[in-house]
Amino acid sequence: MVDTHLPRIDPDRLWRRLMALAEIGALSGGGVDRQALSEGEIDAWRLVVGWAESEGLEPSCDAAGNLFLTLPGADRTLPPVIAGSHLDTQPTGGKYDGAAGVLAAFEAAVTLKAAGLPRRRDLAVVAWMNEEGSRFAPGMMGSEVFAGVRGLDDIRAVKDARGVSVASALDALHAAFPELAPRPPGFPAAAYLELHIEQGPLLEAAGRVVGVVTGIQGKKTWEVVLEGTPGHAGTLPMAERRDALAAFTRMAHRLYPEIGGHDGAVMFTIGRLMVEPNAPSVVPARVTFRVDLRHPRGADLDRLGERFEAICAAEAAPCGLTLTRLVDAPPNDFDAGLMARIAAAATRRGVASMPILSAAGHDARHLAKVCPSAMIFIPCRDGVSHAENEHAEPAHLAAGTQVLADALAGLLAAQDLATLDLAAQDLAAQELAP
Repeated sequence: MVDTHLPRIDPDRLWRRLMALAEIGALSGGGVDRQALSEGEIDAWRLVVGWAESEGLEPSCDAAGNLFLTLPGADRTLPPVIAGSHLDTQPTGGKYDGAAGVLAAFEAAVTLKAAGLPRRRDLAVVAWMNEEGSRFAPGMMGSEVFAGVRGLDDIRAVKDARGVSVASALDALHAAFPELAPRPPGFPAAAYLELHIEQGPLLEAAGRVVGVVTGIQGKKTWEVVLEGTPGHAGTLPMAERRDALAAFTRMAHRLYPEIGGHDGAVMFTIGRLMVEPNAPSVVPARVTFRVDLRHPRGADLDRLGERFEAICAAEAAPCGLTLTRLVDAPPNDFDAGLMARIAAAATRRGVASMPILSAAGHDARHLAKVCPSAMIFIPCRDGVSHAENEHAEPAHLAAGTQVLADALAGLLAAQDLATLDLAAQDLAAQELAP
């Protein structure tokens, strides 16, 4: 049964704003190229900040480049509820990854403001800086600084492929918005909610509109460098070669079955392979590659990481080996009380939901370290994401945003967020049951 006292979002307004945002960095194939701290993202900020000011929300930003659009509550001293996602994309990204979550939270805030429902605390709509990591690697810089996972000086030192530093790009961003009120890079938060497209096929296959995200699988990444010696392909004897590509081939021959084939839950990828000097008649002197390893169980992920490094060490000779750990993010679970609220809101609205584990990483991973956090997934067609043909149905986005708005209404009105909503848990028990 629909809870009629809660306000309805405006699906058409939400969709219009999402499509308007997608024009910034639009690609000919229907996608978006709006990478972190680019001119395109600055333009996106201008658009979103303009909307916020016209709706009476208070825009601000922190030193890490996180944008906040705040709907004031009755007691400004209380930690706010935060909701949002990110505005940056992959170089050939889609319209929905990240942007849908920011605008869903924004639509929820506008709807709740217009309804005049009681708000004991602020609601801060957030656009996190550099979730994607496509320009500056690794990603999730803004949420990591907010959560204390990385220091501001650490991320400012990172450079993109053209040698532009995060420091100079951040300074340019802040210079473009001198009127925005500054916020500290990290402040107490009461709770965090994030809506996102699933980036997988499970919701679509199950015929469900909302995914109540139970957690995010763990992830480890490395950069691996093999140092050999160049030589003439026609004169250097095979037995005397220090062929970096040959060493890589030996590694890959073992890594795929021993790591990638460990079990049905593991995700193992070798990507971004660079061979130097990459000439047809020169023995490869240097190979650099990246490895992405994921697993929902932390113990398995750790064992697989140790095994990966051991295989690399065993197969590198006679070449030199450098292993650099880039990301070491253990699996995380989301807050049971917030998941119950989301499932209960879906049930009240007659929206089919299901529990689901996130295979991809999100900023919510880091927010879960500092406050109760949860995520809402909506389907994306054929599970496609990080591509120009990424697509979400307007009705699905509207349903997910309505569930988000309902859950936020309860959080903003609650006197004590530390006390779990038992009624919501009872109502959601069937939906959350394994």
